[in-house]
Amino acid sequence: MRLPGGGEWTTVREYLVARLASRGAVVEEMVAAGLVVGADGRAVTPDTAYVPGMFVWFHRERADEERVPFPVRVAYRDEHIVVADKPHFIATTPRGSHVTETVLARLRRDLGLPALGAAHRLDRLTAGLVLFTVRPEERGAYQTLFRDRLVRKEYEAVAPYAAALELPRTVRSRILKERGVLAAREVPGEPNAESRIELLEHRETLARYRLLPRTGQTHQLRVHMNALGVPILGDPLYPVVTGPVPAGDFRRPLQLLARALEFTDPVTGLRHAFRSGRTLRAWSAHDDWAGAGPAQ
Repeated sequence: MRLPGGGEWTTVREYLVARLASRGAVVEEMVAAGLVVGADGRAVTPDTAYVPGMFVWFHRERADEERVPFPVRVAYRDEHIVVADKPHFIATTPRGSHVTETVLARLRRDLGLPALGAAHRLDRLTAGLVLFTVRPEERGAYQTLFRDRLVRKEYEAVAPYAAALELPRTVRSRILKERGVLAAREVPGEPNAESRIELLEHRETLARYRLLPRTGQTHQLRVHMNALGVPILGDPLYPVVTGPVPAGDFRRPLQLLARALEFTDPVTGLRHAFRSGRTLRAWSAHDDWAGAGPAQ
């Protein structure tokens, strides 16, 4: 960890306790035991002065994680990229309490690619296609595709059918996601989120939708579907916050799937078009989805 500039900390210990507040007691024990060291290998003591830009090294034991019992499928692999078709409930990359139970950790281990990196990510509750890069020096080129909106992303969702809702339509709004708040919200101001919503097919009360995001704000598609009055089935945040979904609860997954990714490879020049082989069970077997745990 590199200590940032600014701040009012007088010791390294004070900063680490503040930075890792949820594990403050553990940090105190590690410093006392000499398990936090500087770049020179010398142990950081409780009185070691805080120096902006200083590097400190330590190892945190991983907490036990609930196993996500669904496979990560590899949709495509070459010497530059890996495209994974991820199930619901598994995070794309390590974050918070999810470290080993992530798509990245599984692929690094299963494919023997310790330098694999994510070019973008999907929410833990969303299933579908995610792009990873094999070579660290090429990762920026693929991330730039997403930044510059050069990737065509197509999603599918199952949500209530509203006969009065005129589709297709393009939804534009300003979405704000505050740190520490589970749900994002629409606020007045210049739009920063744009999604095209299309109706694929419907039954009496349910419909299957195609969602084409133009931008990539957090929870964008979920917020826009909720704003149209057709919140995605299985959503623990919209319209009412009932989540987060606890680890180990694999019932009624969010019915949102990253169906397709299309882009021109910035390294090879090849035109790629990938499609997920997964299905949304609230559409194919609604009673099964609503009444039992998912089979993926």
